[in-house]
Amino acid sequence: MGASASVAGVSGRPVGAPEVQEMIRMQYLVSVIDDTAGLATPDEELTIDVFNERLQAEGHWVFAAGLEGPSSATVIDNRDGAGLVTDGPFVESKEYLAGFWIIEAADLDVALKLATEGSKACNRKVEVRPLHGE
Repeated sequence: MGASASVAGVSGRPVGAPEVQEMIRMQYLVSVIDDTAGLATPDEELTIDVFNERLQAEGHWVFAAGLEGPSSATVIDNRDGAGLVTDGPFVESKEYLAGFWIIEAADLDVALKLATEGSKACNRKVEVRPLHGE
């Protein structure tokens, strides 16, 4: 009988299965903040790939992507039906959003630990924020 098998009339979690509390996970946005004009170097890309593979293997991965530079942005403001479309970033700034991860973690402490490792992997600052309602 395997670890996940059950006995008639007996309920409970399989041997070695996490407690219900451990299974509740929150999602976090880890924003990569860049202040350079260049893209990630080949070495940085390799390190990021290794970090991404680890996130996937450990069940923290939801989604991640790099972004084109701020000059490729288009801002749309349709408040009050204005329909204003502007090329370029929303704000002029030395720093900009270069990419992001959406991760799942048991709590903020785990998310911060992962973000610290992500910052080292991409060689950039990161910001961690829980997704609303999570």
